[in-house]
Amino acid sequence: MHKRIISFLSLLTALLVLGSCGAPRKGATGGSDSGSVSGQGPSASQWRSGVKGKWILNSVTRENIPSSYTVKNMFEEAPVDCFIGSLWDLPGGANRGSITFNADGQLCAAGTVRNIVWSIHDPKNGGQPSFQFKKIYAGDKASNVNSGFRLDLSYADENSLEMRLPVALNEGTGNLVLKFSRAAE
Repeated sequence: MHKRIISFLSLLTALLVLGSCGAPRKGATGGSDSGSVSGQGPSASQWRSGVKGKWILNSVTRENIPSSYTVKNMFEEAPVDCFIGSLWDLPGGANRGSITFNADGQLCAAGTVRNIVWSIHDPKNGGQPSFQFKKIYAGDKASNVNSGFRLDLSYADENSLEMRLPVALNEGTGNLVLKFSRAAE
């Protein structure tokens, strides 16, 4: 009987640990709520574990942005289409990563690499963690770069990642929804 109780508790503990490894989200804003959970959602460290790795940006869609509104570029870098197919390398450790562009176009070139420093912002005041990064150019030190970008975390599991980039509109805020899939290692 004692062995059965210990076995049951061990199994229950393993299931709880495995269930907390992914970062299924705080609850999606607006349209899609795939994989959303209620309550406070994952912690910053759970999000960090869920986000790290190599990701391919498959699509960028609009959420609550009027069709008449033109989004000229993302991250003060290039048009949205240049980011489609890009590889986001978000390793653990020192949080230095990169975005490698794979699209060819007037304002983008396949093979171009943008070095970044990324982290999961933990507001500590009951707010939800978010993904943030700074672009680092040759010769820059991350500590000297004062501007960056922050995205709302929507969903992460072993194979997919979804983040929302807030876009200020004349009346309110919309989002660009970035959907990624895990890149083959």
